[in-house]
Amino acid sequence: MKRKLRIAVPTMNEGGLEDKVSEVFGRAKTFTIIDIDGEMVKVVDVLKNPALSYRYGAGPIVVKMLLDRGINFVIAGELGSGVLGLLEQHSIRIAKVKPGLSVSEAIKIQNLQ
Repeated sequence: MKRKLRIAVPTMNEGGLEDKVSEVFGRAKTFTIIDIDGEMVKVVDVLKNPALSYRYGAGPIVVKMLLDRGINFVIAGELGSGVLGLLEQHSIRIAKVKPGLSVSEAIKIQNLQ
């Protein structure tokens, strides 16, 4: 049985599993948070990006938000080197996917469902 995962995906709107993976990370409009237990999606939540209006430092602020919410897996289209380093430092698994995929497709590609 697979372990429990709390996944964050930078997304374009508030469409949950049907939303699209954003082309950007730190400046994504929203983050779709998915709790997976074994092969079952248990909870889907959408958070607005608190750093969207910041001129500088959006990536680290987003990483802190994700850490505070217990995220242990990030699926994203693009990640800057600073964000990548912070995620790795906190042992958060990372998977890159093509921006524009639906969140449900991005999860399926990872064989998490």
